[in-house]
Amino acid sequence: MPRKILIIRFSSIGDIVLTTPVVRCLKQQMDDVEIHFLTKETFAPILRANPRIDRVITIRKSVSEVLPELRDQQYHHIIDLHNNLRSWQVILGLRRPFSRFDKLNLRKWLLVRFKLKVLPDIHIVDRYLQTTKSLGIKNDGLGLEFYIPEGMEVNIEELPAPFISGYIGLVTGGKHNTKILPVEKAIEICRMLDMPVVLLGGPEDNERGEAISSAEGVTAYNACGKYNLMQSASIVRQAKAVITNDTGLMHIAAAFSKPIVSVWGNTVPELGMYPYLAKDIPQLMAEVKGLSCRPCSKIGFEKCPKGHFKCMMDQDIAGISGFVNGL
Repeated sequence: MPRKILIIRFSSIGDIVLTTPVVRCLKQQMDDVEIHFLTKETFAPILRANPRIDRVITIRKSVSEVLPELRDQQYHHIIDLHNNLRSWQVILGLRRPFSRFDKLNLRKWLLVRFKLKVLPDIHIVDRYLQTTKSLGIKNDGLGLEFYIPEGMEVNIEELPAPFISGYIGLVTGGKHNTKILPVEKAIEICRMLDMPVVLLGGPEDNERGEAISSAEGVTAYNACGKYNLMQSASIVRQAKAVITNDTGLMHIAAAFSKPIVSVWGNTVPELGMYPYLAKDIPQLMAEVKGLSCRPCSKIGFEKCPKGHFKCMMDQDIAGISGFVNGL
């Protein structure tokens, strides 16, 4: 009988992509193992596309929906990469050996509230992998993975003519406004780039994409809302480079080893969720350093608490476009 490992991570896109080294290392370094993954129903397609995962189990709201099914599996080990009330309910309900990811919430609070730099200089992927030490698992150094299901690849030949010979991907959206590069700054970048730009985002970003693509002196195709997540990932995979806010497509770009400019507003790379790239892949973490108010949150806000939004308005636009043009 194979040993069964249950991994728990309920959300969200970027966080789930960041768990893929754990999945791969478990699958490749343990003999006769089945990997099961518990997540929210919304994010199941990302995981079902991953051939290393044997079973995806989903919830809508409560873990009580799946506890009987989980008990029947008699897991060898549970790896809790979410560490919240729901995941704790699973652990208590199954009573199997487990290890939990340490969110370091106190240290994050000290950084946000008092700007005390007490977080370890360790990427969240490496902290995720610490939960597998008792199983003898080691980081293989092969980075993130993202799988696009058959039929979801976008044929670049279908894009308008200026984009077929190459383009830069620019991710326009984000979950919180204080993590999103303002439209006027995105327009400035597009004007300075040597290549045309494909704008990426969801339907909620379409208006922003139209404002950028219709600006004078900009050669950009507004793909916001035109493609689903997997198709957007295909656009990212085929881009020469990606300019992105701190959002899920940033980690998908890292999974494809794309050169990345990550643009940081109210959050900071020190929180440990910057692009997880090999050292030979060019990347620029664009941030306005020296602001006493930053980071103002580990997540984000609807608008700048101070009203000035300097963390985005003072970005070095010439430096960002120059980095990309130099690739």
